[in-house]
Amino acid sequence: MTLSQVNTENAVQAVPAVPRPTAPAHLIKDDAEAIAVARQLATEFVKESAKRDRDRIWPVAELDAFSQSGLWSINVPTAFGGPEVSYATLAKVIEIISAADSSIGQIAQNHLGVVAAIRTVSDPAQQKLLFAEVLKGTRFGNAFSEFGSKRAVDFETRFTDAGDHIVVNGRKFYSSGALLAHLVPIVTLDDEGRAWYAIAERDAPGLTVIDDWSSFGQRTTLSGTVLLDNVKVPKTHLVPGYKGYEVPTADGAIFQIIQVAVDTGIAQAAIDETVDFVRTKSRAWVDSGVENAWDDPYTIQAVGDLTLRLHAAQALLEKAGYAIDRAVLNPTADTVAEAQIATAEAKVLSTEIAIAATNKLFELAGTRSTLAEHNLDRHWRNARTHTLHDPVRWKYSILGKFFLNGEKPPLHAWS
Repeated sequence: MTLSQVNTENAVQAVPAVPRPTAPAHLIKDDAEAIAVARQLATEFVKESAKRDRDRIWPVAELDAFSQSGLWSINVPTAFGGPEVSYATLAKVIEIISAADSSIGQIAQNHLGVVAAIRTVSDPAQQKLLFAEVLKGTRFGNAFSEFGSKRAVDFETRFTDAGDHIVVNGRKFYSSGALLAHLVPIVTLDDEGRAWYAIAERDAPGLTVIDDWSSFGQRTTLSGTVLLDNVKVPKTHLVPGYKGYEVPTADGAIFQIIQVAVDTGIAQAAIDETVDFVRTKSRAWVDSGVENAWDDPYTIQAVGDLTLRLHAAQALLEKAGYAIDRAVLNPTADTVAEAQIATAEAKVLSTEIAIAATNKLFELAGTRSTLAEHNLDRHWRNARTHTLHDPVRWKYSILGKFFLNGEKPPLHAWS
């Protein structure tokens, strides 16, 4: 099956922008409502999730429902009219949505991360302007990463000052959410090599989004190419993102904790699918001496082990969320390091359980679970793809350096 028929060399086939919502988004009141709304949406998102993955159907209606629900503004500060829920709650929201459809959960990641960055680095006037957009239901996409650079932190996209606006030129990839966004934050460097978020209109002249995402996993994050050809961005929408990493802030941990929540969501989905399949379709093994697959002692042990490890990851995820809350309120070298370390610990366990649960699904459910009609391999493909974002081998290094030598983690979006 061809996942994308768009040629990146032919920009005339660019995907047109989607309209902004005509009605204001709902405003979440508190943490409890955020969780309740997420669970309600998840019951709908899961219904066609396998079909969306199999046929690579864009989650247009689902994203509209998600952003209009108010869940895309839950980390807007109360001072600007937002609910400002705990990051433990925000992470749980992303986990719940990701268990239903991990692509939809991931699409919200950069939006929520940029909202957090605006709180950290923008002046009050810019915060008021941009938070008002978010509260209305405006979606941020992203144009951060670049395909050909030596390291993830190396950017070639640059902007020039043109008076009341800037002009951006470059090429981006892994642009999750940009295709169906209303505004596109672009990571671009100034003459001093500092990174800013230039938040452009999705339909700005010269901004071209191409649907060329061909990964075997997270297929409907639509994380393709963004071309930037003399894109004009007003200075009111130029956010000094670099300031979030010049001094200790929770910005990096916030970007990371959302990644963790996507992975625990994938793991939860895989364990749920395993239990359902074993209970309804699998056969007992010939030597087991039992009548039902769910009475197989090895299957019982394996499901218990997987669930235990998921619960451990979820506990660390919650712990990390509360540590981030403390770092947001009081950003010091120590509180930020505490948030980074707790998030790194959660990232290690969430990666391991996501891959283990999605792999074990087939061993426990049996051969018929591999049939195309079930499309259960999407969970493994999603886990394997998404967990590559931030290598766990480097999380172990961060943890070891901190606990052995007292070395605090580096300040960037991957830590």
